[in-house]
Amino acid sequence: MSDPTNERKIEHIRAIERDPDIERNGAHFDRIRLRHRALPELDLAAVDPSTTFLGKRLAFPLLISSMTGGDHELVRRINRNLAEAAERCQVALAVGSQRVMFTQPEARASFELRELAPTTLLMGNVGAVQLNYGFGLQQCEESVSVLGADALYLHLNPLQEAIQPEGDTNFAGIGERIGELARQLSVPLILKEVGCGLAPEDIAAGLGRGVRMFDVAGSGGTSWSRIEHHRHGDDGDSAGLRFQDWGIPTPTALRLAQPFADRATLIASGGLRDGIDMAKSVILGASLCGLAAPFLRPAMVSSDAVVRVIEQLRRDFTIAMFLLGAADIASLFKNQALILEER
Repeated sequence: MSDPTNERKIEHIRAIERDPDIERNGAHFDRIRLRHRALPELDLAAVDPSTTFLGKRLAFPLLISSMTGGDHELVRRINRNLAEAAERCQVALAVGSQRVMFTQPEARASFELRELAPTTLLMGNVGAVQLNYGFGLQQCEESVSVLGADALYLHLNPLQEAIQPEGDTNFAGIGERIGELARQLSVPLILKEVGCGLAPEDIAAGLGRGVRMFDVAGSGGTSWSRIEHHRHGDDGDSAGLRFQDWGIPTPTALRLAQPFADRATLIASGGLRDGIDMAKSVILGASLCGLAAPFLRPAMVSSDAVVRVIEQLRRDFTIAMFLLGAADIASLFKNQALILEER
């Protein structure tokens, strides 16, 4: 018997394959101009882009952001290739929503990745709204255990749920439940959006409930609203298209989060597409930079194909540091003097 949650995972991938406009190409980072140094006084070979997150050293601040999981050979192949590449390149990896493994036990195999990535940073993923639909500490700890995760993403996706034909839309009281979970969970909890951005009020609410890490996940990249629109078929509901660009662009979300910089650790995702966008995100206060869309098709092919994308991102990021005169991440992080203008 097929499981609707599992089938939805494949429908999402097929929608992305069919419709190139799901990638919104917001290019919000292009509005930021950086201060080029013609005399960087650095040896490119000596530039060090490495960083540490949750006690683990990463080659550079890349997070392969959440994509998928489920009981299907394509999904298992994608996650295996991503995990192998993340380990080889020493970058972080977050899996897609693990809810499916509770409705389709066979899906657990797609999240059993620690053997493939024994040393690098892995993050689990559960939808926050599920805390109003029977999920609790037990399910979250199981999600962490299956993956061998270093942290757990709790994703906030009210727009996606509102557009989704079978969406779970009761977000009432979620903040209190997030606080309960943050106090009890065995690993750090990270609050994230899925492409509409976190407002300052959301970060303040999380901080007030014991959460210390936030992925702003702004608009400009993959539109989950448009993806869910494709799943409505011929029922005439076009809300997914009207809301496809809804949200706070990622650079704006990072700027809005700056008053919390002394208390919150920020991750930037949503519309980042190259190493230059990553450099701009670190300058704006992000400790990690999440990208997903550039990895999906390579992950369908092989881990080598994923490694090639990672290596290009690392090269571009390192060149950007060199051209800014930044010898290491500390020289880049929150250094807004490196911004020449913002259009």
